[in-house]
Amino acid sequence: MSPKGFSSKVSGPIIGVSTAATAASPPRSLLKFDLGLPDASERTKSIILKNPKSSTIPSSSKHYYNLHDFQKRAKTKLPLPLYEYIASGTDDEQTLSENRAAWKGWYLRPRVMIPVGGISTATTLFGQRLSFPVFTSPAGVQALCDEEEGECATARACGRVGTMFGLSQHATRSIEEVASAAGGTLRWFQSYIMKDRSLTLRLVKRAVKAGYKGIFVTVDSVRFGYREADARNGWDALPPPHRLVNYDELGEESSLAGTYNGKEHKSWDQNSEQMWEQNVTWDDIRWLKREGCRDGNTDIPLVVKGIMTAEDALLALDAGADGIMVSNHGGRALDGCLSAIDALPEVVAAVGGRVPVLMDGGVTRGTDVLKAVALGATAVGLGKPVFFALACGGEEGVVKMLSMLKTETEAAMAICGCRSIEDVTGNLVTRHPSGGSVVPYIRSSL
Repeated sequence: MSPKGFSSKVSGPIIGVSTAATAASPPRSLLKFDLGLPDASERTKSIILKNPKSSTIPSSSKHYYNLHDFQKRAKTKLPLPLYEYIASGTDDEQTLSENRAAWKGWYLRPRVMIPVGGISTATTLFGQRLSFPVFTSPAGVQALCDEEEGECATARACGRVGTMFGLSQHATRSIEEVASAAGGTLRWFQSYIMKDRSLTLRLVKRAVKAGYKGIFVTVDSVRFGYREADARNGWDALPPPHRLVNYDELGEESSLAGTYNGKEHKSWDQNSEQMWEQNVTWDDIRWLKREGCRDGNTDIPLVVKGIMTAEDALLALDAGADGIMVSNHGGRALDGCLSAIDALPEVVAAVGGRVPVLMDGGVTRGTDVLKAVALGATAVGLGKPVFFALACGGEEGVVKMLSMLKTETEAAMAICGCRSIEDVTGNLVTRHPSGGSVVPYIRSSL
């Protein structure tokens, strides 16, 4: 049954998205908000958003055997517009699908008869220890899936598992609130270059002051890709009472009505992109590193996120980047570009070991982690799986999801004869001799 006052039916097909609503269990909590849907009367319809508030994963946790199970369960718990906002990509969703399918085009070359009784999955990033080479990529509005804790839940989960948490500039919990809630967690902050350069710099300086140990600057989003699912579902604004709290200093009128909730366009991303500077150059990276990435006498590492080519990797290094992150924004930016894993080797070769290379996009298995590290990544990020885990069980859901992936990574290392991350080298992966046949990844099945 659809939430009260809301129809799960949309006009026309959404490529790669199943529009069949699935009945959900009675929610532990209800958050009511108004969502303007594009109809003839332009009336605002009411929707009930079902969010887990409990800090424990549901009793059905015995049915979570892999990361896909979290997505399947989240689809039954979240309203259709919210689920499709999280799960969808842009245009034909080619890049979204290939982000997952492309992993199947890389094959592992296991080595045997090597003692692997004491495996260590630990690695370091800029001298900062990670319990395994996985972190949560900066992804905003997490309170949509955990209304009570939002990003604080994910940050604490990362601390418990011993890995890094990335806080999005578009968070629903502030820089300072997350720092207070997860003081023991390794935290990084993600920045966009905004039209208001002074606000860009103030946000980065707030993060540095609050103890964030690194800065991501996202460079692939001067414009957002068009997500037809959001337009069809009327997802044109952030549903109240949620807001992008890091902009509170601008005041209600400026930060809400004038920018990301302007509702000028049918898709929310086309409204929120109005804040971004479109006339950016590499000098903006030099400026942000020079003016913002310093804590007293200590330099704060700056990683340029959204690099997909060797040419841009070299330009980022020339601009002073301390690291490169290969990412196509989870298939939510430009459709028709390479998957992140297929773009990784080109970037790694161009960088030549001078700085760490990170990546995200379609990671759902420990074997994916192993393949990425073998191809030259220092660590890989998770985006969508974080939202699905939050929807299934808040902080405990994220802990379970990360722990599951860590166990898979350790098992894959053992079977491949790798005792440590240092043993995971390029000769561990190959393409199929005959080109191989890749089984298509069908997201609608999830």
